[in-house]
Amino acid sequence: MLPRRYPLPALLRLFSTTCRRRSRLPPQPHPPNTDTLPPLPAAKKVPFTVSAHGRSWSDPYHWMRDTSDPDLAALLAAENAYAEAFVGAAGGGGLRARLAAEMRARLPPSAVSPPQPWGPWSYYQYVPNGMEYPVLSRKLRPSGGLAGRFLSYLSDWEKEEVLLDWNMIAEKFGYVHIGSCRISPDHRFLAYTLDTSGGELFSLEVKDLQSKHVIFSSPDKGIVSLAWTDDSENLFYTVCDETLRPNQVFCKKMQSDEPGLLVFMEDDVNCCVDITSTKDFKYITVYVMESGNVREGLWPVQKRTNKVQYFLEHHNGFFYILTNAPLKDTGTTVEGYYLARRRAEKSLMDKWQVVALPGSDCTFQDMDIFHEHLVLFLQKDGLPLFCSIDLPVQIDFQEPKELGDFAPWFFPIPSSLCSILPGPNNDFMSSTFRMVVSSPVIPDLTVDYDMRKKTFTIVDQEEVTGLCSSLYTVGQSNVSSIQQNLQFIEDSQSWSDLSKLLSCERVQVVSHDGVSIPLVILYSREAHIHGESPGILYGYGAYGEDLDKSWCSDRLSLLARGWVLAFADVRGGGDPSWHLAGTKTNKINSIQDFAACGMHLIKEGLVHESRLCAMGCSAGGLLVGAVVNMLPNLFSAAVLKVPFLDICNTMLDPTLPLTILDYEEFGDPNIPVEFDAIRRYSPYDNLSPGKCYPSILVTASFNDTRVGVWEAAKWVSKVRDVTCPSCSNSVVLKTNMQSGHFGEGGRLMGCEETAFDYAFLMKALGMDDIASK
Repeated sequence: MLPRRYPLPALLRLFSTTCRRRSRLPPQPHPPNTDTLPPLPAAKKVPFTVSAHGRSWSDPYHWMRDTSDPDLAALLAAENAYAEAFVGAAGGGGLRARLAAEMRARLPPSAVSPPQPWGPWSYYQYVPNGMEYPVLSRKLRPSGGLAGRFLSYLSDWEKEEVLLDWNMIAEKFGYVHIGSCRISPDHRFLAYTLDTSGGELFSLEVKDLQSKHVIFSSPDKGIVSLAWTDDSENLFYTVCDETLRPNQVFCKKMQSDEPGLLVFMEDDVNCCVDITSTKDFKYITVYVMESGNVREGLWPVQKRTNKVQYFLEHHNGFFYILTNAPLKDTGTTVEGYYLARRRAEKSLMDKWQVVALPGSDCTFQDMDIFHEHLVLFLQKDGLPLFCSIDLPVQIDFQEPKELGDFAPWFFPIPSSLCSILPGPNNDFMSSTFRMVVSSPVIPDLTVDYDMRKKTFTIVDQEEVTGLCSSLYTVGQSNVSSIQQNLQFIEDSQSWSDLSKLLSCERVQVVSHDGVSIPLVILYSREAHIHGESPGILYGYGAYGEDLDKSWCSDRLSLLARGWVLAFADVRGGGDPSWHLAGTKTNKINSIQDFAACGMHLIKEGLVHESRLCAMGCSAGGLLVGAVVNMLPNLFSAAVLKVPFLDICNTMLDPTLPLTILDYEEFGDPNIPVEFDAIRRYSPYDNLSPGKCYPSILVTASFNDTRVGVWEAAKWVSKVRDVTCPSCSNSVVLKTNMQSGHFGEGGRLMGCEETAFDYAFLMKALGMDDIASK
């Protein structure tokens, strides 16, 4: 699935002559002044009626669906001018620039990833000094022994070979987004997918790394996944239909002028197709296909069953399969995935062996495989763990075993609050597994785990520069503490973090139905003021995705100003059961969870009751928007980034990209009970007439194919139309007219975008004068 994208009673005073939002704020700092802004943009209304299940309702902003309408372009231009003026006045006119300068100062002039060995090469990426995007490069690895090193010297092994420069593409087209990027097994070819508009209609290019020329450009748009055969002669790739559903698999022969050959098509509109190769490149997996015998065709792993998934790897004649298929004839039940294996023979595909069950206190999430080891990605109590087991497995499988029976080595990590991102780990023959380990108080650590010796090595840590004695970055005494901590890590290979400077804890918040919701709370020990500090509550809660809590140096600009940053792991994200508890008719759980976490921050005095903000991106914007409707007084400001706000109208239109695939996540509106559930929480359809709404910044991207630009534009126009007119002056729409769902993504441009968000929130709370001093 391609992700598209949170009760307390409140009195409705439609006839109140005062603005309750403004009266809630403390007299100092002051609320935002909108008197000097340009006129508030006003959208035209065009009569339009929507009908479903015997009900009809008016949608006068439906016309915005036509993105070619010049009135929409004019409206967005006016909204952008208003947004620039609103934020541009913050802090006397310079707050946004000061915040951006702080963020840029913390970034080193250039950034380099540690080289990743694979075969005869070491691959790495770096961002050149002052540039926005990375460059993919490689160098030959020196051969072993004195003679080998001498021959390597003669062959100029230290010479860098640039494979792909994102910056050159961005300079040519004005925008760049690289989707998939795959080196062939013989290291001769680089296949990559390229988007130059932001619409995610990726094209495919294949570059010959010997001649330095692009030798194939697919005429198709909408390429998603790529897989090489073991001889590097054939490249498989998937192509999307008009709704961005990957549904076709093509095979391109490298030494031929013939176009890609269609080898598979998925006709079920509820399913999409992914393709990959096993780690050893011996098999292509759509169903299963021998990489060296393409003409033999596809084998089914198992007869297709609704909601049953298989993730397959190959090792020494066996397929190792991570699956949630029902266990038969074992008398055992398991929640989520377990590990099975079978002989890699077409005639034996129905003969399974259950290898390992996760146990009662954890779940399997994913796996990787090497010549001598299998790596399992786990979750325990909602937190990530990784472990390796030795291969080949020497246990008799007369009955299912638990993970502990395999003497797993659990990779040491510095904190249970860490986010963990696996590295490329392309080399099947390696005994080293690379991960990037991070947390809200630990700048990104690149760690190599030697699975044979059961030791680890910290090979790199993200550099944080430009820290100074200003009150609004980090104090000089703290600079030395950070440097000492990072040096300690490098010298001793022991874990350390910045917890002496920053408090980071995970608490449990009881939601409306008694379920405990994990909430991670971060603040500066020096700058935080109990009961007075402002704060931001972040949320997502969809597609089983974990909320990102990795290190981000931009946050220091808020933390040093006393802000609290809190991350709510609401239902809808996380492991399979947590995910299902926040989908379809259960989506209300996500919304109530988020509201409960916000109220907890105020109740415990972590955030002032008039200084709590919220932030959500994409489906997280739906979450925040729904809570704002439910409890307009909970948040004093919010930022909704490319938000999925008009969910009811969007889900009723199956021709829109990703809509049918989203039935599994949000519900099928053709089913009355699921339609009713969507209709009850849809942010666009549940605005409260006459009520005071918080100050809200809504961002959109004109070329967004996941969440149409009209969703943000419609919602802002309707807020201005039906809610408190005084409050709605502080509801602001900012649209990027060149990019798509993921923005422009540049390293320095990201500072500008984040600074805009932070400056808006400070102005919305009336704290921009304080922040600028």
